[in-house]
Amino acid sequence: MKAIILCAGLGTRLRPLTFTRAKHLIPVGNKPVLFYGIESLIEVGVRQIGMIVSKESEPIIAGACGKGERWGIEVSYIEQPQPRGLAHACACAKEFVAGDEFIMYLGDNIIPEGLTGSVEQFRRTRANAVIMLKEVEDPRAFGIAVLEGERIARLVEKPKDPPSNLAIVGGYIFDATIFDSIRQIKPSWRNEYEITDAIQKSIELGRAVYPYVMKGWWKDTGKPEDILGANQAVLDGLEPLNEGTVDADSRIEGKVRIGKGSKIVRSTVRGPVVIGDGVEIADSQIGPYASIGDGNRIERCVLANSVVMDGCTLRDVRQPIEASLLGCKVEITGQPQPSPTVSLVLGDMCRVVIG
Repeated sequence: MKAIILCAGLGTRLRPLTFTRAKHLIPVGNKPVLFYGIESLIEVGVRQIGMIVSKESEPIIAGACGKGERWGIEVSYIEQPQPRGLAHACACAKEFVAGDEFIMYLGDNIIPEGLTGSVEQFRRTRANAVIMLKEVEDPRAFGIAVLEGERIARLVEKPKDPPSNLAIVGGYIFDATIFDSIRQIKPSWRNEYEITDAIQKSIELGRAVYPYVMKGWWKDTGKPEDILGANQAVLDGLEPLNEGTVDADSRIEGKVRIGKGSKIVRSTVRGPVVIGDGVEIADSQIGPYASIGDGNRIERCVLANSVVMDGCTLRDVRQPIEASLLGCKVEITGQPQPSPTVSLVLGDMCRVVIG
């Protein structure tokens, strides 16, 4: 079975971070979101992955994933020339799929329980499609599936009066008949070819479309608050490990991972927290729910519920830093003495909240 991962989106809701990186490569638990999907696909035996990319995202995604050597798989890149929807992205992979069954995975989603259950459902039922679903509290924000018996009877996009609470998740398994269904649909009001419309067309044509209702959590990491929520969920499953050094005046509480060459000095780290390689933390309080990338320097700060990417410097910040998402090489420094002024150097579309 092959797979395609959709990575063409520009991630406008995550700007300014996505001016310099693809949204799929923002780290959660110090691992790019996209890598979670790749690992889930490998677990179910996929060895050929087609990355659906835009002209803008291809060099960034290819720079991170290469040809798949780090995982022992084959990664190809397929350009989606225009952002015309998920079904359009899927159709771009028709030649790559070459008539095989395949998994379509949204590259900005994290599905920790993996794809084993949905693949087993696909094979057991000999379905034309299996759609991953999850019960949600507010179905009005999602595409919703309505079931009749064991099959999906219809799909409703963001209904005002939801007929079910089963939201469509970012994982689909199709046979080649999906391309015929895509060929028969028209653009939506957004002028996009919607995958929900293509699946609905398959249902109308009498094809077997089955649900797989997930048991665990799932996150679409399209907004800053989603990244932070996913980071919390990933860190809850953290396995502690210390490959750095912690001095006698520091205290480590709960599940904490400390990377190679990192130093904790006169500080308290309350897990769950993951700290990358070559990090120096001094006279600070860290955690819970902090992911700190490689090569960071944190001095005299309080940091919790945040994602800090590589190469940042945080020093003498008087207010606690919480619910923050910091890109690479960010520098935030306070003044040793109280000051009535604030000095800032910020790029386009930055957001600063000062208490």
